[in-house]
Amino acid sequence: MKKQHSTIPGSVTVARGFRAAGLSAGIKKTGKKDLALIVSDVPATVAAVFTKNQVKAAPVKLDMQHVKSGTASAIIANSGNANACTGKVGMIHAKAMAAAVARRLGCRDEEVLVCSTGRIGVLLPIVKIEAGIKKILKQISRTGGHDAALAIMTSDTKPKEVAVRFGKWHIGGIAKGAGMIHPNMATMLAFITTDAAFSRGVLQRALRHAVNKSFNRVTVDGDMSTNDTVICLANGLAGKPPLPAFQAALDHVCLELAKMLVKDGECVTKFVTVEVHGARNDRDAEFAARAVCNSALVKCSWCGGDPNWGRLMDAIGYSRAKIVEEKVDIAYNGVSAVKSGQPSRTPVAKVRKIVKQPVFTIRIDLHLGHGSCTMHASDLTEAYVTFNKGE
Repeated sequence: MKKQHSTIPGSVTVARGFRAAGLSAGIKKTGKKDLALIVSDVPATVAAVFTKNQVKAAPVKLDMQHVKSGTASAIIANSGNANACTGKVGMIHAKAMAAAVARRLGCRDEEVLVCSTGRIGVLLPIVKIEAGIKKILKQISRTGGHDAALAIMTSDTKPKEVAVRFGKWHIGGIAKGAGMIHPNMATMLAFITTDAAFSRGVLQRALRHAVNKSFNRVTVDGDMSTNDTVICLANGLAGKPPLPAFQAALDHVCLELAKMLVKDGECVTKFVTVEVHGARNDRDAEFAARAVCNSALVKCSWCGGDPNWGRLMDAIGYSRAKIVEEKVDIAYNGVSAVKSGQPSRTPVAKVRKIVKQPVFTIRIDLHLGHGSCTMHASDLTEAYVTFNKGE
């Protein structure tokens, strides 16, 4: 299908009827923005995907209840504190955040979704947050999307925003995440807005499809967070678009945000695309790609600029994918390194030159079927270890 969407400036306020803002509520000691609010002028259909971690933060538990209502009017999010592993008090605080927004918007508490990101096991400074909510509601505007993107950052070095237009419809999104980036989502939040009209069931299926092809296909360090949340609000103010065009645009927004997460990974120096082709089926291709992208040995070799394709062979070999060693081909940016399971005739120095670059692609051909999978990953650096060693 011919591409029908185009990238435009903006983020979560590009779609009709959405306003946003971001400010400092005093959660972070640095004084940086730490509270974000996104509001739809009319109740929006809501779809969401949450972490699969068995340990879930209070706002995740609350949102899993609230999305059952099918509609939402606002998303309130804080950074600097995850409100995770905080017991009954944590849930009370999450509910208080929703109630504070709902009371002033004139909607039900269930129509407000709450998200938090930051340090685990610390109670929210709820008094500061409630004061911030009172203030931020006076600041929401059609130009506030960028401030909202800034306000949800933790160890991120830059805000993550993207927007597209297709026909008369728009989709915009913001995300945060730099560490704990792993398939099945990460220490990440992503908020997506659109003026398209869809039922909850259709929107949920579309979002899950987009997430599976994007946020669930990236990895930085192999850790899965307690607060992972992707929310999509569709307020319908532009009417109902063709589903294929909407799906393509939504897929694009999610994939671009997911790539930004990897590129901004904590202390990373490499952005690597791993393509697996010729697997028995797509599931096997994903098994092989995940094994390569999550291998600490592979990621360390990327950091050192060493192709070390033997580590790739090892990873796909212990994956759950069916592998026939004598059929495996591996290439770096199209340059053959492995042919039929053995070293190719390409000089090692030529392949090493590619791996020393900040961005490159590895293609693995299994020659067993038509299955394929593409994932995006980073290297693992000494600086990452230092950054995360704690106080």
